[in-house]
Amino acid sequence: SASAPPLRLSSSPELNCARDTHNDLPWQMRSLFNNQLNMVDLNKLNTTHTNIPKIKEGRLSAQFWAAYVPCDTQYKDAVRQTLEQIDVIHRMCHEYPEVFKFAASSQDILDAFEQNKTASLIGVEGGHSIDSSLGTLRTMYQLGVRYLTITHSCNTPWADNWLVDTGSEPEMHGGLSEFGKQVIWEMNRIGMLIDLSHVSEKVMNQVLDISKAPIIFSHSSAYSVCNHKRNVPDDVLMRVKEKRGIVMVNFYNDYVTCSPTANISDVADHFDHIKKVAGSSIIGFGGDYDGVTRVPEGLGDVSKYPDLVAELLRRKWSEDEIRDALGRNLLRVFSEVEEVRDHLNGTKPDDIPIPLKEVQNPCRTDFGYQDKSSSTCIKSFYPLVLVLSLLNKLL
Repeated sequence: SASAPPLRLSSSPELNCARDTHNDLPWQMRSLFNNQLNMVDLNKLNTTHTNIPKIKEGRLSAQFWAAYVPCDTQYKDAVRQTLEQIDVIHRMCHEYPEVFKFAASSQDILDAFEQNKTASLIGVEGGHSIDSSLGTLRTMYQLGVRYLTITHSCNTPWADNWLVDTGSEPEMHGGLSEFGKQVIWEMNRIGMLIDLSHVSEKVMNQVLDISKAPIIFSHSSAYSVCNHKRNVPDDVLMRVKEKRGIVMVNFYNDYVTCSPTANISDVADHFDHIKKVAGSSIIGFGGDYDGVTRVPEGLGDVSKYPDLVAELLRRKWSEDEIRDALGRNLLRVFSEVEEVRDHLNGTKPDDIPIPLKEVQNPCRTDFGYQDKSSSTCIKSFYPLVLVLSLLNKLL
């Protein structure tokens, strides 16, 4: 806000800006305008946490925009809808080139800063968006996607989500299936960041076991501060440190205080706890703005990042620790993921598909699969369609 304390941490202007890994403004574009960007002016939009004046006031120098589609799209049109969300992010950059610069690498983030623009990156929020296809994963990478959240709040045919840990959904894979492990390794190979927000605790630990690159939690907080299964337990925080990964603190009240209300001090408590357990080198910002219904008092929109930094300074965080949280950690993780990709440059793409029996449903064809012995569930669906169509004609 206009009364926010000035954020002057260093003679280097790069250190006065925040980098955030999760914002759902693209989903607001679908929800409010069905992705018709011609109907909206992001300079004047005032019904969202995010608009261009707020971005400038919040000194937001880099943002991963979430290409999110609901779990209801799984087994239906998840890929199409995700591609449309990727498209709307590209069009945002094209429509406002003086504000946004599309970015697909750690160097692009630095280049955007030099041009005084907000580096705009894409993260796909939910493994259902790739429809159990490594080819789709690679294609999305080619379109600029730089992280994939392994699940949203639903199991995929190859990974369990966080609701399994609450007992409200059944465990299907014991964490990751064998194909789920293929997804992780292929993400390592192509240089896509692995996002563990929304996954079960078993998946967290299995990915930390097998990934060759650092991982991220793009929008999760500390479980010991708020005992919500979307948050990260202390033992996993320690493993993230060992893996040189990062946890980007979420601002959603329910994950901050496990209640409908929270304030800026409550969010800072998560920063303090993560620093105490695993050090400042694994901390960042993952506000989840425009993806949640409740945000803390004092953090009402994206203009408020400087106020949170001021709170951390009040708590005696050093300049070096603030630099880590504001973006140095994210740049390091991104760079190391790229280094793993470059090291694996001679490795061929994984083209072994998920077993047919693990993805079979009436909306999926089986072209290319040689063993179609388990296709009866699809074939048996056709007589029902025929009967219904005949009944419809009779009526």
